[in-house]
Order: sequence, then C-alpha cells, then structure tokens
Amino acid sequence: TGKTPLVIWLAEHCKSLGYKPGIILRGYKGDSKEWPQLVTPESDPALVGDEGVVIARRTGCPVCADPDRPNAARTLIESGEVDLIISDDGLQHYALARDIEILVIDGARRYGNGMLLPAGPLREHRKRASNADLVVTNGTVGVGEYGMRQNATKTVNLVTGERRPLSFWRYVLVHAVAGLGNPQRFFRMLEEAGVEVTRHPFDDHHDYTASDLDFPDENPVMMTEKDAVKCVEFAHDSYWYLELDIDLDNNFADAVTRALRFFNKGSING
Repeated sequence: TGKTPLVIWLAEHCKSLGYKPGIILRGYKGDSKEWPQLVTPESDPALVGDEGVVIARRTGCPVCADPDRPNAARTLIESGEVDLIISDDGLQHYALARDIEILVIDGARRYGNGMLLPAGPLREHRKRASNADLVVTNGTVGVGEYGMRQNATKTVNLVTGERRPLSFWRYVLVHAVAGLGNPQRFFRMLEEAGVEVTRHPFDDHHDYTASDLDFPDENPVMMTEKDAVKCVEFAHDSYWYLELDIDLDNNFADAVTRALRFFNKGSING
C-alpha cells in the first residue's frame, strides 16, 4: 500500500519541524526470542523483520520492534532520544494509545469486497475509517482523502552500492522479484518505466534463499528495497533494488503539521 514509504516521509517531515521522532513496529516475521529489539541499519531482518531495517537505513531515527507496541514505545521514550513516536503499523493494536491516526488505502483495491476476515480482507468494518484523522490513498483518491504516489527514479546494486537511474533499464529484460502484499504494483511500476519484466511474485515478507533467485539465465534481478535487505548475504553483482520515494498532496504536509500542534482538539479532517 505504501505504508512504510509514508512512515519514512513522516519521520523526515517531523525532523524538519524540530521533533526527534522514534519509530516502532511489530517486527513482523522476525524470529527473535527476546523483545523489544532496537533496530539498526545493520540488524538481521530474520530477527527483527525487514521493514524495520529499511526504515532504520532510510531515516537514521531510533527504531524499536516489539509485538507489544506499547513496550516498544516505552523503550524509545526511556532512552531519552525521542519526543515523538511514529508507529509503522498497529491500527487495531488498541493497547497502544494514539493521538493521531493516519489510514493508508490502496486506491485500486480500496476495501475489497467490504467484508471482514475470513470472508474478506478487512480486520474491522470500513466505517472504522471515519475515525482516522487523515486518510492517505495510494492511487485513485476519494473525497476527503490525500493522494500519494510512489516514485521510482533510482536503482541500487546490492553488492557494490552503485546507483543507476531507473531509465538505464529501459528495454532491458530483468527478473522482477517482489514479496509484497500487492506485488503487481511493483511490476507495473517497472513496466511503466519501459523495463522488460519477467514477473516473480512471492508472499508478503517472504524469507528468501539463494535458490529462490536461481534463474536459468544471466538477466539482472530487480527487487524491492524490503526484499533486498534479506538477500544481501547471497547477492550477486547483478542484483539491484528499486529505491522508492513518494509524492503527496501539497496540503498533506500542512495537515500533519496542524495535527501535531492541535491533536488534542479533536479531528482535523479538512
């Protein structure tokens, strides 16, 4: 949906306002036996999850993973290094108090069939969205929502760190690898940039092994940044990841700033 790129944007925006943000998340698929875990750019994603490592690398902010989100928040607060907490997930984690809620929606899939699990994709009724302070939509925007668009302009080599513009890969046939909730969005992004793509979708947060990327030819492999942090140990110099940034409606930054200043005065929609 674009949740993690939005968290990265929020961290940078808060820093520009003079805050010292820290970021918490569940550490999904991390198999650490001890929590909380402070996440650094060098952390093992197998222990703390892939998203936390990406966020730590991109933001430089303190990051803490713990299935118990309030415990993660307390850990960062007690460090004395932060004065604002951004939670990368946990809308339904009601043990976590929150002052501002930002809901992120896939503009194409929206709420699916509108039904709750297991009959549909929702954890709560869609009416729950009306309680959010801000709604950001990745794609076609509805009334009262802020638009977000993911942009990909740079690719990075997993082994050497070399950076090339995405335009370099125009008309090049690549193996596109994505372990996302909606991998087709990643594939379309490459194709819209003129890249020739052989699609290889994997489950969200897939734990990669070298054999997963053992393709029968020498074509380059292009993956998401979230996948890349799990493939570094066995990467070849033909492995690249796409670095994503986002564009948001101009009014969104102002809305976030107002929410930070006046969150205790009720909804700031509009």
